[in-house]
Amino acid sequence: MQIKIHTQIADISKTEWNGLIQDNNPFLKHEFLFALEKNHCVGEKFGWLPRHIAVYDNGTLIGAMPLYEKHNSYGEFVFDNAWADAWQRANLRYFPKLVSAIPYTPATGQRLLVKPGLFEKIAPILLESSIELARQTGASGCHILFPQKNEHEWLQQQGWFSRHDCQFHWHNQDYTDFEEFLGKLKARKRKNIHKERLSVKKSGIKLRVLDGYTASSTDWGHFSHFYNALFERKSGVATLNEAFFCDVAENLPEQTILVLADKGNKCIAGALMYCSDTTLYGRLWGCIETVENLHFEACYYLGIEYCIEKGLQLFEPGAQGEHKVARGFVPTLTQSSHWLSKNPFQQAIAQYVKHEQEGVADYIAEINQRIPYKTETY
Repeated sequence: MQIKIHTQIADISKTEWNGLIQDNNPFLKHEFLFALEKNHCVGEKFGWLPRHIAVYDNGTLIGAMPLYEKHNSYGEFVFDNAWADAWQRANLRYFPKLVSAIPYTPATGQRLLVKPGLFEKIAPILLESSIELARQTGASGCHILFPQKNEHEWLQQQGWFSRHDCQFHWHNQDYTDFEEFLGKLKARKRKNIHKERLSVKKSGIKLRVLDGYTASSTDWGHFSHFYNALFERKSGVATLNEAFFCDVAENLPEQTILVLADKGNKCIAGALMYCSDTTLYGRLWGCIETVENLHFEACYYLGIEYCIEKGLQLFEPGAQGEHKVARGFVPTLTQSSHWLSKNPFQQAIAQYVKHEQEGVADYIAEINQRIPYKTETY
């Protein structure tokens, strides 16, 4: 076997990389990661330096890990500022660190890409390679964010720290249409959703649901403008760009869903989603004009309708947002795994993650007491 660290995904065979991906996950696809690198959405400017691990057997890729050398914590959605501060106070370097994740994408998925039947053999090699790379580069540790449940459980068995958080996901109970889904909700919640959808309809807004085939360059120009406007209002950093959106749409057309809202002849808002074979992922939203309840319609209700129509079983609309609960989304545990190199805070961090796990469990239990579904139907 041969182990290589690739500083660009283009050095790895697209066919072989994609052959290791389960569920046709769009964010893990070679095309998606290549679009990030090609259009400078990752790299030195934003502190995401590709360090992808590849394991070859006689020249054939049999295992891989999407991996980045990080010089900040931006775009990870697993917050470790307290850890970085502790390292600084101890006169230690926290950056660089290694992160296995999809940049700017808090979605659960594979992080240990292994040819079927070889997990027990290849996963330890990937893990050992990431740790060795951390030591070689002087990284403070390696962090695997939003791994699949089986991967996370295996990493716990290897002694990695486990951090917990909560997102809100929608589950398809084999609904035939949106009204059947609403029928599972308590009357007050059902009435409120009807009211919100009706208000958008009465506003005169026309919504278009497009994919990579039907969305035009003008449509992507509009969406990119909305995306940039959102970050400008929030004084954030817009890391993605129009060229990236267009590249992914062109290369993953069936997995790209773009919702645009038109007011008269003017396009005023948009929501971007991607899908796997089983899951819809809500990713980005932006607008240049505020219309009451438009965000809920474009980002949630049309997404639920899309899942029902396409037979998708899960809708992950992104991080945070208790407002999603009233609209049919339920609290869902998310996890991440962490190995730290020189760790003078072993006991303190063990206690920290234990308290965090307990706090998240309590939070999920509390939210579950007020989910909108009729008790006997969910």
